[in-house]
Amino acid sequence: MKSIKDPVHGYIQVDSSFLPLLDTPQVQRLRYIRQLGFSFLVYPGAHHTRFEHSLGTMHLAHSLGTRLALPREDHAHITVAGLLHDIGHGPFSHAIEGLSEEILKKRHTDISDQLKTGILGERIYEAGLDPEIIYQLINGRSQCSGIIHGDLDVDRMDYLLRDAHYTGVPYGTVDAMRLIRAMRLCETGIVLDMSGVQAAESLLIARTLMRPAVYYHHVSRIAEKMFSLAVYEYIKDDPSLLRSLLMADDAACMQHLLHADNPSVSGLAQNLYERRLFKRALYVGKDDVREVHLITSESFLRERKLAEKIADEAGITPEQVMVDIPAFPRDIWMEVQVQDKHSLCRLEEVSPLVTTLNETRRSQWRLGVYAPKGLTDVVSDAARSVLNIKPFTRQERLL
Repeated sequence: MKSIKDPVHGYIQVDSSFLPLLDTPQVQRLRYIRQLGFSFLVYPGAHHTRFEHSLGTMHLAHSLGTRLALPREDHAHITVAGLLHDIGHGPFSHAIEGLSEEILKKRHTDISDQLKTGILGERIYEAGLDPEIIYQLINGRSQCSGIIHGDLDVDRMDYLLRDAHYTGVPYGTVDAMRLIRAMRLCETGIVLDMSGVQAAESLLIARTLMRPAVYYHHVSRIAEKMFSLAVYEYIKDDPSLLRSLLMADDAACMQHLLHADNPSVSGLAQNLYERRLFKRALYVGKDDVREVHLITSESFLRERKLAEKIADEAGITPEQVMVDIPAFPRDIWMEVQVQDKHSLCRLEEVSPLVTTLNETRRSQWRLGVYAPKGLTDVVSDAARSVLNIKPFTRQERLL
């Protein structure tokens, strides 16, 4: 047994049989992948990594497995799934996952090959574990997968606590141990006792409040879009280069971009490195977009086509415009059911707060169009025309 000091959970105990997994290149690489991508440009303390988050998730998965009294083999698989669930992330976490999905048809959870081959595959087999079971748990395809992949999963518990700690944003408070103590396993999956409803509500509130404050902060979004555009320009003539970039860590990927032969790539990377970011030319909610249903499919390539149209309308080059259309937030729908005295019911039935939070999440959605300083006015006018945006309100003019 090895003890690792963690600022969020105190001491994390790692079973000696899992230490060889901890020392694999796939897991150690996570030390060099920032958990929050470019959020450190907003919150200077946000330099924590996927490695420590993976340790925290493993710790909570082990605690929940103990609470549920899982059989020894299931408990081990759940614990290791918590450790390995993020090994498929590319540099700066989610920053170029959209490109990966569109060009390579690959998500960060598509890690079956990594789990079954190479050093990691050998260590998994040596630990007496089945890589397929781990893969199914990470991708939400087993009875116990709600522990790792669900609306009340240990992944969310850890990243909300950890992200709040390192950013200094006070909205991510989650009583993870209370939630874990209120969970139990039945034939339909994980069930939450009534005693855990308030803790579950607290987690949902934290998710909702952290979205605009951290996860969708406009500066972070601008930086991610600049990075995505640099990567796209870098691989445009040879899409196979994307595979090698996805295997790189943050620093290695940035070095590729900074030293690229294409000046538009190296220029974007240098501006990112020195925090010379694009500015908001347009930043509006769903009520300002007349045809929101036509443009809310999250697609980097579609955003680039819209950026080209806006640039043409504004009389500038496409590289001077970035369009940011996040996926429209889905309603919170809890797969975990609540056990009252007589029956099972959905959390929405015992907590009217869920409906309010869904409305809040929808109101938080923003469409952004970004441009270099000095071009925001002309790009704003062009974007409003191309995207069929409603006229300025008085408040927007004051901003």
